[in-house]
Amino acid sequence: MNNERIDSFRIEKDYLGEMRVPKDAYYGVQTARAIENFPISGQSSQPVFTTSIVQIKKAAAMVHVEIGCLDSRIGNMIILACDRILNGEFQDQFVVDVYQAGAGTSHHMNVNEVIANIAIEMLGGVKGDYSVVHPNDHVNYGQSTNDVYPTAMRMAALQSSKKLIKNLYALTETFNQKAKSFDSVVKSGRTHLQDAVPIRVGQEFSGYAASLLKAARGIERASESLKDLGIGGSAVGTGINTHPAYAGKVVEKIRKMTNLDLKESKNRFESMQSNAPFVEFSGALRTVSVELIRIANDLRLMNSGPNTGLGEINLPAAQPGSSIMPGKVNPVIPE
Repeated sequence: MNNERIDSFRIEKDYLGEMRVPKDAYYGVQTARAIENFPISGQSSQPVFTTSIVQIKKAAAMVHVEIGCLDSRIGNMIILACDRILNGEFQDQFVVDVYQAGAGTSHHMNVNEVIANIAIEMLGGVKGDYSVVHPNDHVNYGQSTNDVYPTAMRMAALQSSKKLIKNLYALTETFNQKAKSFDSVVKSGRTHLQDAVPIRVGQEFSGYAASLLKAARGIERASESLKDLGIGGSAVGTGINTHPAYAGKVVEKIRKMTNLDLKESKNRFESMQSNAPFVEFSGALRTVSVELIRIANDLRLMNSGPNTGLGEINLPAAQPGSSIMPGKVNPVIPE
């Protein structure tokens, strides 16, 4: 039994010493340390974020092969390894808890190690033999967590917001259509929940549409500052250990790969240090949330009833609303 347990692990070493790593794992020693150090939430990073890091790794390898900084045999295997991950393989190998130390080194090294071990196997080697492909010296060549992580954060935020913006525009159009449909329906306006002067239901709904349009455009405006990438700044922004042509070329590769309007930062020190673009983007998302909550609460109130509430609109019934009151229907979608 003990032999069987020993056989299920391999021994890897870093400058802190030796560590047991599951034999079948594509991650390595630094990831194993992170698993041991951060058993916090049980949640790993969002797939879109991991994908962004892998896209950076692929772009970096492509550039370094092109400019002669990375052996083409190794570089091409790194590119193929990235492609396999981007096509959906090895997703269970990204295991570092989302709550981890500092700048994100643990998750970054998780990605580096997985790519390295996939490439090692494709070259006929054995997982953990980093003399074939090294996670730091080859996969992470010319890079640092300090420029990779902020760049990946920007890419992931931009990719994730695409669907939200599209849906906000669709919802805006729906409210505009309802505004036209309800334009002849007159009801009591209210202030302080008390009857006020008349208003058309279409006018109310046009207000919802205008609010959501502004909110969607707010996200688009806030996205602009996320498009400046500090990749190429390496450890502190100076670009130490990078080729002079690397920064511009890697941004171009990432732009083509993602179809995002990304740009090389004019000041990589700012792009690597400042969280202001994320604060601005977060503020825009918060505005969307506030508007959606307000509109949802209005719809719930106007739908209240059916006998003793306002009953001004009828929201579609989505599911039964009570375990004790037959026939009761709740406004579950706005809720």
